[in-house]
Amino acid sequence: MSHPRINVSPRDAAVDVRRQIQLTGFQPGPVQLAAALTHPDGSLWRSTAEFVVGADGIVDLDVQPPQQGDWAIADAMATVWSLERQSPPTDATRSEEIETLTIQLTARNNQGQEAHADLIQRFLVEGVTRREISESGLIGTLFTPATSGPHPAIIVMNGSGGGIPRQRAALYAADGYSALALGYFKAPGLPDSIGNMPLEYFQHALSWVHQHLQPENGFVAITGQSRGGELSLLLASRFPDRISAAIAYVPSSVIHGTLRAGEPGQAPDSTVWTWQGKPLPNVWQNNDQADWSAFHQRPENGESVRQEPAFHTPMRNQDAVAAARIPVEQIRGPVMLISGTDDGFWPSSWYSEQIEKTLHDHQHAWPVEHVRCDGAGHAIGLPNLPTTLIAKPHPVAQVVLTGGGTPEANARANTVSWSRVHDFLRAAIRSHQNRRAYGEKESQ
Repeated sequence: MSHPRINVSPRDAAVDVRRQIQLTGFQPGPVQLAAALTHPDGSLWRSTAEFVVGADGIVDLDVQPPQQGDWAIADAMATVWSLERQSPPTDATRSEEIETLTIQLTARNNQGQEAHADLIQRFLVEGVTRREISESGLIGTLFTPATSGPHPAIIVMNGSGGGIPRQRAALYAADGYSALALGYFKAPGLPDSIGNMPLEYFQHALSWVHQHLQPENGFVAITGQSRGGELSLLLASRFPDRISAAIAYVPSSVIHGTLRAGEPGQAPDSTVWTWQGKPLPNVWQNNDQADWSAFHQRPENGESVRQEPAFHTPMRNQDAVAAARIPVEQIRGPVMLISGTDDGFWPSSWYSEQIEKTLHDHQHAWPVEHVRCDGAGHAIGLPNLPTTLIAKPHPVAQVVLTGGGTPEANARANTVSWSRVHDFLRAAIRSHQNRRAYGEKESQ
């Protein structure tokens, strides 16, 4: 008789690597599978499901859905994305760090059979190096691939939560990119809030990347999520000769105010971005159509705030939209937009459709891709991480907001978009190389 086992393949790999999970050697009948994660930040997470073992003693999680539990589809990675937080962090500063995650799997049945296995997820893979950047006024973390260069480069930015997006940058480096996780507020050495942020800071970051990293064929992509998505498109529009491709997660088509990321007590329509000392107009300022009701709501029953309806209202004022519109037609390279149709923060799918239309109307000469994630919310990011924490306090304002979507839809969006992003980047690099080679031949 074979001994009961949990087979995880691969057992130890990067976070974005999909795993196969099989239970073998169990007696026919019900078997319970539990996953547990003690996160480096001190929080505890757990998911459970029950399967029925057939005569062959095997349960393949990618083939067989559970009879009941925290997920309902055949998906081995549901053991991870369905993890629910049982206790909060004891050290929240480590929540977005790149420490290894070890998920403990336990399977047992009513006959006393039991098996254990670990599923190990790494943000920093072997050979990738990390260097903290605090020079020339820039703050961030540089991740360099294990392979010899030169490498294409990518700048990675967070949204209105601020901080330094090391997890995504580390995984880009694992795929062969020199990746700069660029901080611009709410990190040591930077302002605590997002207001009056000079675009010259990002212009300097672009120059630093080109000069110090010497990217392969001069290819530099930029990506950000939410306010970082807005910022990515804004920078690609303003510095088109410095940015080869833009990837905007759940972006906006217009510039917004500080919203919830400004200084305490600051009006949410206050200036975020400046250029040459002058504020860039945002869509909320002096807008007689703007209705903040959904933004300022405080549900009496303690439920989270869904602020998305408020963001439709300022768009009724055509003059305000024209003043605050991001001139995406000035971008000189491929553009990828990633949105969720159930975004609870702001209407990212609607905004992305507006951006698509603008680029189409101006006969944009490069590919434009919109990954429209049906049923997904605002928190679209890396695959194979928990997606159950849909409502949580905003990192700056501490107001509990719902990002929208469901755990399953958000997990699907993470997987699909991450794969599409890498396909998009590979195609953008090939196109960039061909254009440069053709240009060099023409100039000879």
